[in-house]
Amino acid sequence: MKRFIVIVLDGFGIGYMEDAKVVRPSDVGSNTLKHILDKVGGLKLPNLEALGLMNALGEDYKEMKKSTLGTFGSANLTHFGADTFYGHQEIMGTNPKMPVKEPFTKNINKVKAALEEKGYKAEIHKGNEAEFLVVNDVLTVADNIEADLGQAYNITSALDYIDFKEVLKIGKIVRANVKVSRVITFGGEEIDINNILNAVEEKPNGFIGINAPKSGVYDNGYQCIHLGYGIDPEVQAPTILGRAGIDVTLLGKVADIVSNDFGKSISCVDTEEVLKLTLKEMDEIKEGFICTNVQETDLSGHGEDAFKYAEKLKIADKYIGEIKDKLSEEDILLIMADHGNDPTIGHSRHTRERVPLLITGHKIKSGIDLGTRRTLSDVGATVLNYFNKEGNENGESFLKDILK
Repeated sequence: MKRFIVIVLDGFGIGYMEDAKVVRPSDVGSNTLKHILDKVGGLKLPNLEALGLMNALGEDYKEMKKSTLGTFGSANLTHFGADTFYGHQEIMGTNPKMPVKEPFTKNINKVKAALEEKGYKAEIHKGNEAEFLVVNDVLTVADNIEADLGQAYNITSALDYIDFKEVLKIGKIVRANVKVSRVITFGGEEIDINNILNAVEEKPNGFIGINAPKSGVYDNGYQCIHLGYGIDPEVQAPTILGRAGIDVTLLGKVADIVSNDFGKSISCVDTEEVLKLTLKEMDEIKEGFICTNVQETDLSGHGEDAFKYAEKLKIADKYIGEIKDKLSEEDILLIMADHGNDPTIGHSRHTRERVPLLITGHKIKSGIDLGTRRTLSDVGATVLNYFNKEGNENGESFLKDILK
């Protein structure tokens, strides 16, 4: 058996990046791991500690000490800001491009024309200051009003009346004609266009969109795919490996945000459940790439709740131990994050922090310090190198540095 398993502890940073002083001043001083240890007395994460978590942090700390055997490093973020979507695209081998922020109204005529050219019916619906589209009487294209305004457009669909594959086709047309960070295609069952239109809300400065929870789209049969600006799946590890016939399974939030046309993607939020699914995939995959996102750490950071964050870390640590014990002779396990989310910093947003890299396996050298890598993409490059593949847009493999 030959498997490369990456577990992303979402939002688990180990200290703010130097450029935060310029690009994200509100993140200066953030250190998700250290501040959780400060806040939650007696926290012990024995498996992460043994893998070199404190080595990656750079200091012993209360109950958590450096490991003499751990192979570790850290990685900076190449992508702007501190974003789960772009963080995962970067991990998989992409060098993300800088998007723009603007209301959908600014692009509505261009998108309408592109959809009509492909044979769709696209009607403009007007608010007081802004406009959105209704397409084929089954979905809307409008501003995302739940994230920072201007960053994303939502395609909200009634899946009893349109197949999600068709929604995704529409999403890709929209994506090709706008430069905002994300076009989010999603839908649910047991709703119709009236439920969606009854949830329209207008925001100041020309934004209008659908209040997704109010529409009922999340309640039954929910499906979702995020389409990012400047993201080419062809340069990412899942596509390169999948096209070569190598099994790829994405679990948790990564299943929603990374393209995996040739593999298996399983959405899941609960920490224990997603890690049990990882163990199950290890039983089923003899050769391949497994990537799991543990989202509840990030959600705890957004909630500014260090104690809840610590509880999710303890659950993750337990199952990471079980995954480590299940590794075959050829397997590699890598634990990392995608950005920080310091619950003590004074705001509820992600924090621009470097992230840990903790690597183990029967054929992995002990006590290796990889230093601070330039980009998260070094992980994707290493995964591809392990399977003797190439084609990533960004990142350099460190496989030769860690193998015995």
